[in-house]
Amino acid sequence: MQEQLDRVAEQHGNDIKAGYGRVYLPNALAAKYPNAQTELAWQYLFPSTRLSVDPRSGATRRHHVNEKGLQHAVKGAVRRAGIRKKASCHTLRHSFATHLLEHGNDIRTVQELLGHKSVQTTMIYTHVLKRGGRGVVSPLDA
Repeated sequence: MQEQLDRVAEQHGNDIKAGYGRVYLPNALAAKYPNAQTELAWQYLFPSTRLSVDPRSGATRRHHVNEKGLQHAVKGAVRRAGIRKKASCHTLRHSFATHLLEHGNDIRTVQELLGHKSVQTTMIYTHVLKRGGRGVVSPLDA
């Protein structure tokens, strides 16, 4: 992850030197934080390899990688790893949620992280744990 952050920082520095390096921010954020669009913290973690023209403003910007490219990369990695089960980016989302719950994170936190409107949707992940009442740890045992 640190290597990726370093690559983004270097690329962003080069973009700034070339007169670019601004990311699109919604109007309210752009007004509240006028310099944020050029700050490294607001840049995409997985930026596109190419600059493109923002159709909203006509400004040349670096957007994030196309999700289709990421999906193809994951599919290719699954194939090269010899994994015969169907796996995708969405599989990683399910794994993330399941691991959070396995490690004792509360369901409301997982709900918020996944962006679910209803906790009922998040509760789908609890069936994988199959712990029942044994999943509860007594404060005396902790």
